[in-house]
Amino acid sequence: MAELIAIGYPDETTAAEAEREVQRLRGDLVIQADAVAVISRDREGKFHVSTSHHAVGGGTMWGMFWGLLFGMLFFVPFFGMALGAGMGALMGRIENSGIDKGFQRQVRDMLQPGTSALFMVIEKVTPDKAVAALSGFGGTVLKSSLSADTEKKLQEALHG
Repeated sequence: MAELIAIGYPDETTAAEAEREVQRLRGDLVIQADAVAVISRDREGKFHVSTSHHAVGGGTMWGMFWGLLFGMLFFVPFFGMALGAGMGALMGRIENSGIDKGFQRQVRDMLQPGTSALFMVIEKVTPDKAVAALSGFGGTVLKSSLSADTEKKLQEALHG
């Protein structure tokens, strides 16, 4: 079972700094993340997104996942994705995917203007090492489990 983790930070830059540490931890096999994304919200309320994906794990699929998830959570288009009938149906799939509604609400509440968040879909982690490495950044941690069935449905929806 994969975990969708969001770590919120009280400024616009810390999530990007924490993401660089996550990439180092990936290289050391402390965190096995399928996908990592950073979203920041500037003081004017505009969202800025950057992503990285597992080299073998289908970067396009995860790009669509982040786009649809962030679109659903924050009502923002991602990489110019148009919400035609097909995209609307995919968004519905993500919305009904089992990602906890409380988690969705907490993420929306957390990402206010002038803040940022680090998002990860994690398969495996060495908790003590990951916590030790990321604790220096502070932040508020939110977590939602993605069952194998949920992951499969999302992959099927995203791959058409």
